[in-house]
Amino acid sequence: MTQVTDHGGGVRSLRVPIPDNPLGHTVVHLLETDRGPVLVDTGWDDPHSWHTLTAGLEACGTSAAEIHGVIVTHHHPDHHGLSGRVREASGAWIAMHAADAAVVRRTREAEPGMWLAYLTDKLERAGAPEDHLAPLRAARATGGGRLPGLRAALPDREIVPGELLGLAGRRLRAVWTPGHTPGHVCLHLEEDHPARRPGHGRLFSGDHLLPGITPHIGLYEDPDDDTVTDPLGDYLDSLERVGRLGVAEVLPAHQYAFTDATGRVRELLAHHEERLAGLLRLLSTPLTPWQVAELMEWNRPWAEIPYGSRTIAVSEAESHLRRLVKLGRAEEVPGSAPARYVAV
Repeated sequence: MTQVTDHGGGVRSLRVPIPDNPLGHTVVHLLETDRGPVLVDTGWDDPHSWHTLTAGLEACGTSAAEIHGVIVTHHHPDHHGLSGRVREASGAWIAMHAADAAVVRRTREAEPGMWLAYLTDKLERAGAPEDHLAPLRAARATGGGRLPGLRAALPDREIVPGELLGLAGRRLRAVWTPGHTPGHVCLHLEEDHPARRPGHGRLFSGDHLLPGITPHIGLYEDPDDDTVTDPLGDYLDSLERVGRLGVAEVLPAHQYAFTDATGRVRELLAHHEERLAGLLRLLSTPLTPWQVAELMEWNRPWAEIPYGSRTIAVSEAESHLRRLVKLGRAEEVPGSAPARYVAV
């Protein structure tokens, strides 16, 4: 049965399933405007997910054909995946931050083999063992390995940080919150809370601020750009920016709505500071990013982490290593191959 929650004030949420994923579902938000309903995210491009989304919209008294616009918090397929189908059904516009729109465009234009080559080389530099690299090499050799979201819909509107989105009868302001992706945005609904809770409006937080999950912070990947990014630094700065908003309630894209945004921001800042400190202790001996990932604490032992999740974990480890390097607390060992890092 489609799960619909009425948050009051013309805001509802629908739980759209993510196939074969422990997260279970994406919370898609439906916002009423004077020109028709607008979606915040859409869910994964899958037949069951589409059926659940459309059934949920009907339970809310509307339909996919009546959607006026789609606001995408970030480009990941569990958020942007069904945007194209919604646009086909209704002619709705799709809005996204320029940095994530560039990722969608780049991914659509690239051949799958290019991404496989890039990922293989990246994991080699990170010190991945041969048994992890072998499936990637085999996929390259056979021309397989298509990525999720390779044909994701191109947005036709740009979300500009700090500006109000053009929604009739609503004050919805974009807050740029890079870290999880380079163009992640939260959306601040600058209206009194319908239950008159203390605070300034509500926040559609996407994956940036979740009540019980620490969102993944990986590397921003552009095979044609060798700029050394600092996504963890971006994320921590973004957290502090959101914490200063003083919102009455947070409406995230996973789990459930919650009220203590400032407290949750403090928890996440402390978590990453603790993780960086622990990582620094590990780096008393030079380690590759893969070795660092094996030694870091995750939600399960390393031996139980699935293949694809190990790749994500190594990316997360690298984002923390880059942060330590930028802070002057670690450095890459010159000439090391694969790359090794050590505390300074």
